[in-house]
Amino acid sequence: MQFSYLLHILGVVVWVGGMFFAYMALRPVAGSVLEPPQRLTLWAGVFGKFFPWVWVSVALILLTGLHMLVAFGGASAPYYALAMLVLGALMMLIFAHVFFAPYKKLKRAVGEQDWKAGGAALGQIRKLIGINLSLGLLTITVVFVGRALL
Repeated sequence: MQFSYLLHILGVVVWVGGMFFAYMALRPVAGSVLEPPQRLTLWAGVFGKFFPWVWVSVALILLTGLHMLVAFGGASAPYYALAMLVLGALMMLIFAHVFFAPYKKLKRAVGEQDWKAGGAALGQIRKLIGINLSLGLLTITVVFVGRALL
């Protein structure tokens, strides 16, 4: 159980921490110092390196989360664990959409040097990562508050 917990936390740190860095630090700086061709090329490259780690994190979080949920009693697990499952599943669905739709459009636009289409795709990604970052921070809060109350 402890090993599952460790892998779960590592997955969360990589995913949520990566989103926090990208959204709160890299995005504002890239937007203020790079022109669209360089900015969009940068983001396509950053996502190309980050998203495989997110897929690994998603797999770890899902597998270890389900393992721990069963150990907590499945459907009779504490409410915070069930909330974590629902919020985590929503985050995973949002990430899958980002990966298979706007990120695919961004890569294609950068390859074709269609900066307008790339900017639109990046705008969609930005909004969805902002939502996912908020959900991730909410999930962490729910778990820590929920555990403290029990």
